[in-house]
Amino acid sequence: MNETQVTVVGTIVGEVRHRQVQDGVEVVNFRVGSTERRLDRATGEWTDGGRLFLNVTCWRRLASGVVASLTKGDPVVVTGRLNTRSYEVDGQRRQSYDVEAFAVGPDLSRCTARLGPGARATDADPGKSAHPGMTDAGSGVDTMDGASARGIAAVAAAA
Repeated sequence: MNETQVTVVGTIVGEVRHRQVQDGVEVVNFRVGSTERRLDRATGEWTDGGRLFLNVTCWRRLASGVVASLTKGDPVVVTGRLNTRSYEVDGQRRQSYDVEAFAVGPDLSRCTARLGPGARATDADPGKSAHPGMTDAGSGVDTMDGASARGIAAVAAAA
């Protein structure tokens, strides 16, 4: 079966909603908005183009990481499976675009991030990171100070 995979660069435009389904599996939902920017060669100025809003769903460990790390207004990069839903409101046919995310992270071209205590070690070697090139808290990673409990802090860069 073919599925449409997308990567969207945008901003979280609504609250990050966290819940658990009946079997205890964590789910996070949020909306991401992306506005196209184009350079008008005649004037030399940047102008806004089309806008895209997507509903994003994250499951299990990704859901835990998102709820611990990101909030409304954070710039993000979302990769996942694109789905469309058709529905009717007051006799008008509408469509909604949804992404079931495989990966979500801060957009480092518009913010900074620090790895925190959320990095998980492998079972075989507790001192070794589960992700190549990353080290666990206490072994070289800059961690957040007490002002923020978020595992990855995405802080919007000043424009």
